Amino acid sequence: MSKIKEYQLFIDGKWVTSTSGETIDIVSPSTEEVIARVQNGTVEEAEQALKAAEKAQKSWKKLPARSRAELLYKLADEIKADAEFLAELLVKEQGKLLKVARMEVAVTASFIEYACEGARRIEGDIVPSDNANEQIWIQKVPRGVVVAITAWNFPLALAGRKLGPALVAGNTIVLKPTSETPLATLELGNLAQKVGIPNGVINILTGPGRAMGNALVGSPITKMVTMTGSTPVGQQIARNAAQNLTHVQLELGGKAPFIVFEDADIDAAVDAALHSRFDNCGQVCTCNERMYVHEGIYDRFMDKFIAKTKALKVGDPMLDDTDMGPKVNKSELEHMEHLVSVSVKEGATIATGGKRLTEGEFSKGYWFEPTVLTGVTQNMTIVHEESFGPILPVLKFKTFEEVIGYANDCEYGLAAMVFTNDMNTIMKCNDELEYGEIYVNRGHGEQHQGFHNGYKLSGSGGEDGKYGFEQYLEKKTFYIRHKA
Repeated sequence: MSKIKEYQLFIDGKWVTSTSGETIDIVSPSTEEVIARVQNGTVEEAEQALKAAEKAQKSWKKLPARSRAELLYKLADEIKADAEFLAELLVKEQGKLLKVARMEVAVTASFIEYACEGARRIEGDIVPSDNANEQIWIQKVPRGVVVAITAWNFPLALAGRKLGPALVAGNTIVLKPTSETPLATLELGNLAQKVGIPNGVINILTGPGRAMGNALVGSPITKMVTMTGSTPVGQQIARNAAQNLTHVQLELGGKAPFIVFEDADIDAAVDAALHSRFDNCGQVCTCNERMYVHEGIYDRFMDKFIAKTKALKVGDPMLDDTDMGPKVNKSELEHMEHLVSVSVKEGATIATGGKRLTEGEFSKGYWFEPTVLTGVTQNMTIVHEESFGPILPVLKFKTFEEVIGYANDCEYGLAAMVFTNDMNTIMKCNDELEYGEIYVNRGHGEQHQGFHNGYKLSGSGGEDGKYGFEQYLEKKTFYIRHKA
C-alpha cells in the first residue's frame, strides 16, 4: 500500500505544520479510501496568513500590472505542464470523470490567462469639474487582501477564477478550499514557489470552515471576501464580514429551470438537458435542476430523454466510457435518498433510477443512479430544494405565462435554460425570467468573457469578464486644482 501523502499549510511562501497537531483525512468518493491528509489549521494560522498577505501586498501592488501578469502567465504555464497529475488528483479527491478533470485543469489555466489579458485594461476616468482650473481623476486601485473560499465541485477552477483577477488587480490572496477537496488547490503553492511569485502573495489554508473561515472573514485585514458555496454559508459570511463593512462577492445556490417550448429542436434539447443535469454527477451550480416541457411535445421528448438517461454508464471515473462518477461524500449521497423518498411520498413517480448503487464495483464509494421523476407538481419539495445531484423532476406546462410563473417561483436566480426557435419567445424570456444567466438553445456552461451573476439568494457581485474583474478593484477620486 502506498504511503499517504500529507500536505501542510502554505503561508508566506513556506510550507508549515499547524500548531493544532491535527490532520484531516481526505477520502476518495470512489473507494472510500484515505488518499491524503491535510492540516487542521487554527485561527492563529489564519491570522498569520492574513498578516503575510497584508505585508506582501504593499510591494505587490507597486509592481506594474503587466509585471504581475507575467508571473501569473508563468503560473498558468506550470498548471498546464502538470495537467495530467492535477487532473488525476481531482479525480481522486472529488470523484469527477478524468475527462472532466482534464477540462477543469485547462479552465483553471485559462481563467488566469484571461485575467492576465486585463492587465493593460485597468482604466479610470477623467471627468470635468464644476470648478475652474480643476479636473476630477477617478482611479481604480486594488482592495488589499482578498480571502477566497471555494466549493468542492470544481475546486481548482474556482481557485483560478478568483486568484487570477485578484492578483492581476494588485491584491494578495488567502485561499481556503473546502476540506472535501483541497489537494489540487494546495498544489498551487508548489507552482507559485516554482515560478517565483513573491512570498505572501498566495497563501493556502486548510481547516475547519466555521472557526478558520470566521477568522478570515471577520478580520479587519481582509478587504474583500469572494466565496463560492451554499446559500446558508454565504449568508453567514455576509453577516461576519459586515462588522468591518468588508466587500463581499458571493456565488451561491441554484435551482435552474430548463424550459422546452413546443417549437424546440427536440433532439438538441434532449442532449442539452441530459448533460446539463448529469454532468459532474449533477454537482454544478448552473445544472438543470427542474425541467418544464410543453405538453404538446412532452411524450416525444420524454421517450428520448428517458432512453438516453437509462443508457448513461455509472462507474470508474478514470475510464473513458464512463458517463457519471460518484457523489462527493456520504452525506450528499444520503441527501439524494432523502429527496427521492420525500418526492415519492408527495406523489412523484420514479421514471428511472431512484436509488443508491451498492453491489459489485459499487460496494465502496458514494454511487447514485441517474434519476428522473415524473408526475411532479410545482408545490413539491424537489422543485424548490436544490438537489445538487443526479435527480431531475420533470413537469408539463401549457402556456408561456404558466411556465414563466413556475420558473420564477424560486428563491434562487442563478441560471435558466430555454429551448425555442421563436424570437418573440426568446425576447419575452429575456424580459421576464428572473435569472442572472440565461442559456438559449444550449445547455449550461459560462465563458470567461461573460458575467456569472446570480439574483435573489444565488449571490451578489458576480464573476468573470470585465465586470467580474472590477470586483477586485475599488475607486479612488482625486480633485486636482491647478494654476491658470
